[in-house]
Amino acid sequence: MLKRVASGCCRLILVASLPVFAQSSSAQTSAPTAPPQNYPSQSSSAQSSSGQTSAAKPSPAQTSAAMQSQSSNQSGANQSGTWIQLFNGKDLSGWKHVGPGYMTVEDGLIHTHGGMGLLYWTAGKLSNCVLRVVFRMRDENDNSGVFIRIPVEPREEWMPVHYGYEVQIDNHPEKSNEDEYHSTGMLYSLTKPLAKAWKPGPEWNTMDITLDGPHTMVVLNGVKVTDYREGDPVPAKKFDFEPQHGMRPLEGYIGLQNHSDNDVVFFKEVSIKPLSSPMSGK
Repeated sequence: MLKRVASGCCRLILVASLPVFAQSSSAQTSAPTAPPQNYPSQSSSAQSSSGQTSAAKPSPAQTSAAMQSQSSNQSGANQSGTWIQLFNGKDLSGWKHVGPGYMTVEDGLIHTHGGMGLLYWTAGKLSNCVLRVVFRMRDENDNSGVFIRIPVEPREEWMPVHYGYEVQIDNHPEKSNEDEYHSTGMLYSLTKPLAKAWKPGPEWNTMDITLDGPHTMVVLNGVKVTDYREGDPVPAKKFDFEPQHGMRPLEGYIGLQNHSDNDVVFFKEVSIKPLSSPMSGK
């Protein structure tokens, strides 16, 4: 996730400015579903550290497809099981980058550069759906993450860490003195793996993240590795750079992390499929 890039002074100040929630190994009972009231308002564009501006608006077709899926999803009427592609394989239309580093599209793949930054989908919040992300690492192991349940559009890279969840991409957290709660497919630092299912780079991995009301489930390469419901017990924080504890919203923005110069990850597919019959209330 962010351990190797968390030493910058300005970033540490930003983290310190966020409210601190319960950090004991107990159920998450507080509800930080929105960032502080003084969180920066929407700017006209978000820029990478290179000064390049990612596509600020999704195409009308992309926006319509994503929003229609949510409407159908919430009514429980969509039974088609059709995957809606959020990445067109050509450019970053519909996506915006915040924070250091940047993302490019090369040979039909999203390619991470530098960091720590975040590329997020701008069309709206997602809920009651399955988010599919197909990725591979350049090396045997590289670091990245898939962010979910981000309450508002990000203006920088740290708010999503503390107010959303990161589904981690890092096969060997022990190399950074971290434990299995920080490995691929986990809600970073919060959940323990139910199984080990990751593939080393440069093999492709398929991650299916189910967002079903307050229930989050991660299936990695066909194997369930995380099954978490809001309010479940979580371990005490071990490092300052770990996310704050507390409940997350039922719907939110999603994003992909570029972690550092030494961590290169490629994304081939980012798609969603509405849940025809949400199970969260059953």
